[in-house]
Amino acid sequence: MFGWLRAEIRRIGNTTVWSWQGWASAWAREKSLRQWTLVNVISAVLAFALDLTAGERALILALGLLLLAAELANTAIEEVVDYISEQVDPRAKRAKDAGSAVVAVTALAGGVAWVVILIG
Repeated sequence: MFGWLRAEIRRIGNTTVWSWQGWASAWAREKSLRQWTLVNVISAVLAFALDLTAGERALILALGLLLLAAELANTAIEEVVDYISEQVDPRAKRAKDAGSAVVAVTALAGGVAWVVILIG
């Protein structure tokens, strides 16, 4: 009767382990992830130090996490492209550049949120 529950708990456990392994691998290899994490820590400290509403804090924190997710996705794109071929190919460059643009646009969203909150 509880076989499905055990299977779900095992699945969640596996997913947690794999996610941690992905984070740890990216952390070890990607200086940009470490840099964005530092920016996130500073941003979070400021979000709690300043007189912001709960909604403003939530927006800042959520955009910060989204930025880290974008950086992880960019890392995944780069790894896959490099795995497929080490040859220079314009399609590979476009894929890597698009991944980088995802990070840049997400960072801009966080910056815009901060500007609007601080000006408003």
